[in-house]
Amino acid sequence: MKRPLLVPTLFFLIAFVLGNCTLPPFSLETATVTPSPAPPPAVEETPLLPTAELGLAENPIILALPPSAETTPEQVNAAREIAAQFTERTGYVVVVIAPQSYAALVEALESGNAHIALLDPLSYALAYQKDLVRAQYAVTKNDAPAYGVQFLAPRRGGYTSYFNSEIGENTADAAVALAQFSDKKPCWSEETSLSGYLIPLGMLKQAQVQTRTAAFVGGHATVVRSLYVGGICDFGATYIDARKFPSLEDEMPDLLEQVLVVWRSPDIIPYQVLAFSTKMPEPMRALFRELIPAVRQTEAGHAAFQTAYGFEAIQAVNDSDFRDFHTFMQAAGLDLKALLTER
Repeated sequence: MKRPLLVPTLFFLIAFVLGNCTLPPFSLETATVTPSPAPPPAVEETPLLPTAELGLAENPIILALPPSAETTPEQVNAAREIAAQFTERTGYVVVVIAPQSYAALVEALESGNAHIALLDPLSYALAYQKDLVRAQYAVTKNDAPAYGVQFLAPRRGGYTSYFNSEIGENTADAAVALAQFSDKKPCWSEETSLSGYLIPLGMLKQAQVQTRTAAFVGGHATVVRSLYVGGICDFGATYIDARKFPSLEDEMPDLLEQVLVVWRSPDIIPYQVLAFSTKMPEPMRALFRELIPAVRQTEAGHAAFQTAYGFEAIQAVNDSDFRDFHTFMQAAGLDLKALLTER
């Protein structure tokens, strides 16, 4: 049931952080943001009142823009349009923040200074582990909300491929396929790469496969090239299918024959997740979940979501859709907060 509008004025929260300082407490401001090459003016800090009912002016629902050190006025105004439609349709006061980093955004979710946010996989994993969010929608690419991982090895290494490329299916489970990497040296992409390190590491640990000290080579194409050339590592992992990265096949015409797919995972890594804070009561989460498609069906709302968040399509999801993703992130056993901060 539509809630009566509680206040006549919509307050907007814009939090910008300049230089290398850490994100300060978020505050409310009412000035209009206009394009300008000059840094935005400082805003007065107005403490929120968490004891007030969520959705009142004293404790507004907070919509977070994607973290960026260079949030544009166009993005801010687009987010304000979304907030305005939310308020018009529910009566709840909705304001906007612009965090500078995903680490700051997760901190905001934890402190109650963000309630609706688009999270990348790493920040989503951390926020979920801390029980801060519930997934509502996932950004889709090629009609899929997630992507997979593949384990690669050089043919000359004598490894057995448990992936049938003709039918696109594995012929054995992960435990069997990955066991042959015991005491072997992996090539990983980067320490924050989901498909090039974190998820494959979790899969290996879940399968109780102990490997030697890894080489971080700085990219998925570099992992493929390292396996082809040899002398750096015994196996590696990438997104599907990094072997077809532009220029690799031109550089190495027999690449697909010489670097084998040993095993592939299903699509388990989300691209991006639109999540709601667990501090929002469940009925409120359900209300906004149903409201988002309605807003996006309007011309102004669709354009606002594109400008503010940059996605073309989303799909309704819940956290159980990414159960395997969370399982392997947990199994990896790494400090996600540290990784998010260092990124």
